[in-house]
Amino acid sequence: MNSVNIIGNITRDVELKYAQNGTAIASIGVAVNKQVKNAQGGYDSKPVFIDVTAFGKTAETLNQYFRKGSKIGIDGELNFEQWTDQQGQKRSKLSVIMNKIHFIDKKDDAQGGQPQQQQ
Repeated sequence: MNSVNIIGNITRDVELKYAQNGTAIASIGVAVNKQVKNAQGGYDSKPVFIDVTAFGKTAETLNQYFRKGSKIGIDGELNFEQWTDQQGQKRSKLSVIMNKIHFIDKKDDAQGGQPQQQQ
């Protein structure tokens, strides 16, 4: 089973593009806090940055209601990519493909009310 649940803050504005077939593709970065044990026996928060991609109606909803700094909940799946860069080095990246958005922030006056899922 490939399932990921994340709650974090969006680190950059939504980048929305459309494929040649008209499918919406949105990309964001999300920061989550990881608790790491320190030398004193306590815990420190360490940020972890995750690239997230959404497609179709989910991408359009993401673009309409979210922006940099928004708190967001994400259900999705891990995506592993491999490629060779221009210098011939092998590269890889682990990211998340978003399947469902959870609205975490409270009502935002700038948006004119509580966002609703698109039908």
